[in-house]
Amino acid sequence: MTTAVGAAERSLLWSHDVLGLHVIADPAGPVRLGAPGQEWDSLLPLVEVTATGHGRTWSGERFVDTAVGDRLAYHDHETGRDGDWLCTTIKLADPMTGLVAHITLRTCPGADFVRSQVRLVNEGNTPLQLESVSTLTLGGIADAAGALDGLTLHWADNDWLAECRWRAAPLRDHVVPLSRAAHGHEGRGCFERYSQGSWSTGRHLPIAALTDWTGRAWLWQIESSAGWRYETGEREGAAYVALFGPDDVHHQWRQTLAPGEEFTTVPAVLVGVETGGLDAAFGELTAYRRRMRRGHPDHTALPVIYNDYMNTLMGDPTTDKLMPLIEAAGAAGAEVFVIDAGWYDDDAQGWWDAVGTWEASDRRFPGGIRQILDAIREHGMIPGLWLEPEVVGVRSSLARTLPPEAFFQRGGVRVTEHGRHHLDLRHPAARAHLDKVVDRIVGEWGVGYLKFDYNVNIGPGTENGTESAGAGLLGHHRAHLDWLGSLLGRYPHLVLENCGSGGLRMDYAQLAVTQLQSTSDQQDPLRYPPIAAAAATAVTPEQAAVWAYPQPHFSLDEIAFTFTGAMLGRIHLSGFLDRMSPEQLELVRSGISAYKALRSEIPDSLPLWPLGLPSWEDTWIASGLRGQSATWLTLWRRESAADERGGGPRPRDQHGTGDSVRTVTIPHLRGVRLRPTLLHPATADATAAWDADRGQLTVSLPRPNTAVLLCLSAEPPAQSREV
Repeated sequence: MTTAVGAAERSLLWSHDVLGLHVIADPAGPVRLGAPGQEWDSLLPLVEVTATGHGRTWSGERFVDTAVGDRLAYHDHETGRDGDWLCTTIKLADPMTGLVAHITLRTCPGADFVRSQVRLVNEGNTPLQLESVSTLTLGGIADAAGALDGLTLHWADNDWLAECRWRAAPLRDHVVPLSRAAHGHEGRGCFERYSQGSWSTGRHLPIAALTDWTGRAWLWQIESSAGWRYETGEREGAAYVALFGPDDVHHQWRQTLAPGEEFTTVPAVLVGVETGGLDAAFGELTAYRRRMRRGHPDHTALPVIYNDYMNTLMGDPTTDKLMPLIEAAGAAGAEVFVIDAGWYDDDAQGWWDAVGTWEASDRRFPGGIRQILDAIREHGMIPGLWLEPEVVGVRSSLARTLPPEAFFQRGGVRVTEHGRHHLDLRHPAARAHLDKVVDRIVGEWGVGYLKFDYNVNIGPGTENGTESAGAGLLGHHRAHLDWLGSLLGRYPHLVLENCGSGGLRMDYAQLAVTQLQSTSDQQDPLRYPPIAAAAATAVTPEQAAVWAYPQPHFSLDEIAFTFTGAMLGRIHLSGFLDRMSPEQLELVRSGISAYKALRSEIPDSLPLWPLGLPSWEDTWIASGLRGQSATWLTLWRRESAADERGGGPRPRDQHGTGDSVRTVTIPHLRGVRLRPTLLHPATADATAAWDADRGQLTVSLPRPNTAVLLCLSAEPPAQSREV
């Protein structure tokens, strides 16, 4: 089939009717991805490759306009099905180097996304050293008027205790007009974000978007636990997006392909919606994430998890401290009890730099840890334990007994970071050690939940022989994902939590395998709401573990505030429940009861943000879930604090005119007659009024530092009251 694009006849290789995208081959050789009617020159080659000795055709900070990418010509393609997936693989070839690229585009019927991955094969006669490879490129993006001036760029900064901080700015703030007509060339720069080291989300989320004023949105996600990078900029009067895994400049990644060798990029996905903006785009991304991850019973069971760490034992568990917490957690309605860090600590100098063998402490548990695990089961809960499997403390016996090749090395020296060495799970001794640990803990002790933490950024990676550090990191992470899958293969009902000092490794390479994601280590309940509200941008709601740590010294408002923020995701309960008054404990029980009544709706619901994605210092924050039978909405009202020393946030008041009242618009419910009902806390003095004609909900929270969970439906659910 051919299509006319400009003056030339070009072959249509692939089309996505929902996204309005086509892959088109030019008779002269190039193959590009775009939409009908776009200028051919504004589009990018389907695959961009930087290789040593084969750089770019226009030098600068961009990783597009590569010499190899410009030469990759159409060879053939095939289309087929893989279950529910539609798959097209297009083969391109570079006549100069013999490099062959197989790009596979995957989607589902009626879906608003395309997932891409590229496999490169050296079919030439000489080795080729890769320095960057795109997974997906798209050019020709414009606003409704056909320009860049109406495009808004959205990206997310990420940090320890401050995850999922979304920012927005006009694209022109970062990609300024340069008068191409006067110079005859594009600019040399772009807007880029990338990872650094082994915390894949230690700086930013691998997710970003472009939107315009009509509600059109392009949203992308890179799925890598090692290096990743995206860039967007201007090309021939339109915007472009290029998505990459690790590269040489940012991640010390170089991959040498000898003749016959191959390399496969990390996957990436592009979502496009015509209307609805970011809410609609994140809804499509949420549906995609549910399709691509490994299936597991936990995705629908959503048990309530108690974890003894946050603001409670803080890594100091003992039999005497745990027993009353176990009894109180079981009585409150928890279904999993996790003993967090410290259960293995028998070292007089502290456990941080001595971890690795993961044997239970006799000093902490005189009757043995199995006594504690049995007590958890006797109170109706599944026992869980914390592990940090990829590290070995410098004082651990394993640092001396495992082969040197089982650890990360650079320049022939074993890497050390914050008192730890790092295992390379490509080495059989490293993997055998961890298999033995898990088989003992899960197979013999009967633990059903493992929290896998990751608290050091080990840097660019490991050099195994002649490989680059970045290639070593990617190799390790792929072996790590394979190991995680093997655990679930042996123990299908085992639940794995992904944690990286909270949310510092919050990517969908990990989350396609693990069942939950720790969203933060944030201990201040007033600072958690923007993280909790935005967590669904990074992870499906049913995988988003949000801390709820009520304490006996909290007021009822404070207990409800910390609890309510977790109820549209996964409750990670903590706190000294055993020391609470009956009234306080009843508030906790009522929250858990309300959560259990609605949790079956969460796995099929899509996220929404009626006040927009939250800013770190917003006074009012709103996030919700849109389900088949109802819409659930959480609203927080935070009090301003003068400075950091006060311990609270310094919010800005940008949504409405009154301190205690906010009006939010919920477009999909416009015209629907419904009754707002209060799910939690049952004792709140909040009020809510619904204007069906405008699709607006007006909520009053009379006191600061309070939060409520509302249900919007024609029929109120059980265990609720009208407000």
